[in-house]
Amino acid sequence: MIKMTVNGRAVALDVDPSEPLLWALREDLQLTGTKFGCGMALCGACTVHLDGQPVRACSTPLSVAAGKKVTTIEGVGASRVGKATQAAWVKLDVPQCGYCQSGQIMSACALLASKKKPNDADIDAAMSGNLCRCGTYNQIRAAIHVAADSLNGKKVGA
Repeated sequence: MIKMTVNGRAVALDVDPSEPLLWALREDLQLTGTKFGCGMALCGACTVHLDGQPVRACSTPLSVAAGKKVTTIEGVGASRVGKATQAAWVKLDVPQCGYCQSGQIMSACALLASKKKPNDADIDAAMSGNLCRCGTYNQIRAAIHVAADSLNGKKVGA
């Protein structure tokens, strides 16, 4: 039995501890916002937070999450950083196809939780493991700046 907290809710799963966290979230807990992309931790579509740190759920065994806090795209909006980041994504209409965006937002939230005023180099480094086939990198960077401004009390224009 693997016990952990997912999006603030205690859960216990009776599954193989070597099962990837991604499949436990999607199949066992029906949290389908976290996407399967490459299955090799290369694209970032499956990014979730494990005790606040971004991890690739496709390559993280469920046993690693035992006793820890997991936050998915479904739960990140409960935090101030998540709320600001999601609002910036909507404001700037970042997604095109949208498939990678949950992973992008999770990585952006981890960055903004650790660095209040990231510059372009900080953003590029933090987001380098997240691929977007549609090429929305400029919009993603702009949204992260908007979210940072919002979090720092700077009024963001309409």
